[in-house]
Amino acid sequence: MAPDYLDRLAEFVASVRLADLDTSTVAAAKDVVLDTIGAIAAGSRLAENANFARLAADLGGPGNAVIIGHPHRAPPMWATMVNATAGVALEMDEGSRLGGGHPSIHVTPGAIAVGEDLGRSGPAVLESIIAGYEVTSRIGTATEIRPEVHSHGTWGTIGAAAATARLLGFDPAQTRLAMNLAVSMSPANTWTPCLEGATVRNLYPGRSGFQGIMAAHLSRCGFTAIADGPADLYRSLLGDGFDPDAAVDGLGAPGQFRIQQNYFKFHACCLYNHPALDAVQSLMQQEAFGAHQVERIIVHAPPIAQLMTDPAPGNMLAAKFSIPYAVAAAICYGNAGVTAFLPERVSNPDVRRLAQRVAIASDAEMSLRRYDYPAARVAIHLKDRRVLEASVTGQRGDFSNPASREQLRGKFELLSRETLGEGRMQQVMETVSRLDELANIADLTALLAGP
Repeated sequence: MAPDYLDRLAEFVASVRLADLDTSTVAAAKDVVLDTIGAIAAGSRLAENANFARLAADLGGPGNAVIIGHPHRAPPMWATMVNATAGVALEMDEGSRLGGGHPSIHVTPGAIAVGEDLGRSGPAVLESIIAGYEVTSRIGTATEIRPEVHSHGTWGTIGAAAATARLLGFDPAQTRLAMNLAVSMSPANTWTPCLEGATVRNLYPGRSGFQGIMAAHLSRCGFTAIADGPADLYRSLLGDGFDPDAAVDGLGAPGQFRIQQNYFKFHACCLYNHPALDAVQSLMQQEAFGAHQVERIIVHAPPIAQLMTDPAPGNMLAAKFSIPYAVAAAICYGNAGVTAFLPERVSNPDVRRLAQRVAIASDAEMSLRRYDYPAARVAIHLKDRRVLEASVTGQRGDFSNPASREQLRGKFELLSRETLGEGRMQQVMETVSRLDELANIADLTALLAGP
């Protein structure tokens, strides 16, 4: 009997080796790790995340895993929960347009924490991240998620379990069990917390990582799982369909690993804003105009973007899920980076007035999983009757429109400098660049603790 898709995924997780991979795959994985650490370091400075770090250290008790940006250590599940939560707080974490939402923030914090706890090498941790990322993205690809379901956190649990299983040395059978257990423990959420700006939403990848690590350990406790967790969950409760063949199509093809088919964020907001923001910035570079010259703006976007049309978001997180606000902020501030979404800027009356003149039109052909059709079209109507138009298929930072290594390092420096300080920031970049050579992942994690 031929192995099914879960057997194939489990075999992949248990067998992937850096020595067998293209150098491009390993380099991409190191870029993803650096980017994820930067996002965590920046988010760690928010007050609720600092409080959460202290809570995790208190509730978790003594542990070996660093809580990034803080002087606390905790057991891996708790450190993972705090770090992953911090990593999404500013909406600067990478992702996969092909599926899986944001695989790294669901996989990398747990892999680093478990690896540190077990004293694993840099190559071992990197292999676990590549494996968990692949599983997360592929389960996402196979799923037709329901429009009202926010998939953030949902697909990541199986990836966190896969990465943990790899670090624990599981064989394919036990890896499959851990992954199946994890799916039945996955978070399930609507878009409402994002749209209202409720920061409980930031816990989605934290919960996912916590549960994924727990699932791997539960597999050693004698717990059993249903035969096919993903199909059960995504054909009935959270999705409108699940295609097992899509989950393994091209699995393991040289140079085609999902971790090198990702995107990096250069706007501090939901990905559905990014193609439109790139179009706006392109037009601003071509033509000199200001907010006072704009009559109206029409943004054509995928149908799901109709959820993100509030021109007057009430707080920082809600603003990151508002296309009208993001577009208006980009024009008024000249960018849509982290500072454009700070609370004092969200309430700027000039931005709010312009946001009221941004209309979102749905294009049923648009999808962020497509690269043969634009992901956004923008038309800026000026008061002098000019109409400026642009479309974007692959946003800046996507693998189809890649950022340079210098740009990625610049982003990391911007995000991490305040948390790590200049010296340690440079040390972290150098250490991640040779992650595939480290005898112990602790050589990296020792640089990540806060004062």
